[in-house]
Amino acid sequence: MTDVLRAHAEQQHAGELAALAADDDRPRPPNWKLSPWAVATYVLGGQAPDGTPVTPKYLGARRLVEVAIATLATDRALLLLGVPGTAKTWLSEHLAAAISGDSTQLVQGTSGTAEEAIRYGWNYARLLAEGPSPKALVASPVLRAMETGGIARIEELTRIPSDVQDALITILSEKTLPIPELDSAVQALAGFNVIATANDRDRGVNDLSAALKRRFNVVVLPLPEDAESEVEIVRLRVEQLGRSLQLPAGAETVDEIRRVVTVFRELRDGVTTDGRTRIKSPSGTLSTAEAISVMTNGIALATHFGDGVVRADDVAAGLHGAVVKDPVQDRIVWQEYLETVVRERKPWSDLYRACRELV
Repeated sequence: MTDVLRAHAEQQHAGELAALAADDDRPRPPNWKLSPWAVATYVLGGQAPDGTPVTPKYLGARRLVEVAIATLATDRALLLLGVPGTAKTWLSEHLAAAISGDSTQLVQGTSGTAEEAIRYGWNYARLLAEGPSPKALVASPVLRAMETGGIARIEELTRIPSDVQDALITILSEKTLPIPELDSAVQALAGFNVIATANDRDRGVNDLSAALKRRFNVVVLPLPEDAESEVEIVRLRVEQLGRSLQLPAGAETVDEIRRVVTVFRELRDGVTTDGRTRIKSPSGTLSTAEAISVMTNGIALATHFGDGVVRADDVAAGLHGAVVKDPVQDRIVWQEYLETVVRERKPWSDLYRACRELV
C-alpha cells in the first residue's frame, strides 16, 4: 500500500484492529469483528489488552460515540448529523472498519443518485442475452452489506432525492430487499446495518420522510467545544496527512495552528475570544476540516518553497481562500476582521502583513 495516497481505515490501522481483536473476550454482536467496548477503544484511543497503543480517531464526547456504537448493535440505523467539518464521514468510516472490517460499502449521495445505487442494477449485456438472472444482477453496496452482514455507509443522505431515499424503508424495517424480476428476495445477515451522514445545512433540500426518520437513531456531532480541543484535532490530522503526503511537520506548526483555529472560531462565533469586539461572520462554515486543509497547504508551501518552517506567509493564502467564498460580501468581512482584530494584536503583525498583501 506504499503507493496508495490514502488507504482505507481497516488497512491503515490493521495492526491496532488485530491487537484489539486478539484478546477481545467481551460479548460482541453477530458478525462483529470487535466487541462494542473494543470498537469504542479503537475510535477514541487507548490501549489494547496486549499493551499496543491505539491512536484516537475521533476527538469528542465519549458518550456520543458509545450511543452511536450501541445503535449499530440494535435494529435501528444510525444517522450522523452535523455542520460541515464535524468528522461525520471520518467517524462513519472508522465505525464500519472496526465493526465489519470493511469501510468500502459506500453510497455517495448526490442529487443524481438513482435507486439502483441503493437497491440493485443490471448488467444490460447479460440481461439482453440471458434474461433476468442472478449473474446479470449488479449488487449495490447496501445489498452487498446485507449479504455479508456488514455495515453500509450512505454519505449525504439528504442530497439524495426523496423517492430514492424511500427505497431504504423496506431494507431498514424488514431487513429484506425484494427482487421481483427474479421472484426472490435477499434477507440481511445478522450484523447488517446502515450508517448515514447528513449536513444539517441541507435541511429543506430533500428532507427525510417521517417513515424513514423513524428507522434512524440520530446522533448530532458538534463542533469542538473549546479552542484547545480543536487545535489538537487539527494537529493530529495534519500530522497524519503530512506522513501520507511525505510533508515534514515540526512542533513549530502548533503556534500557526492555534492562530488559524482562533481566526476560524472568532469568525464563526461573530465575536473575539475576549468577548469585547463583535465581528461579522462570512458565508462559509469555517469548519475544523477547513482548518486542517489550510495548515496542510501551509506545510506544503513551507516544504517546497521555503525553509520547512511554517510561517504566516504560508498560511495566509489558505486563510484567505477559506474565508472569502463570496468575492463581494466575504471580502468585506475579511478586510474588517483584519483591520479591527488582527491589526490590533501586536504578536500577529506578520499575519496581518501577509494577509493584507493578498487582499
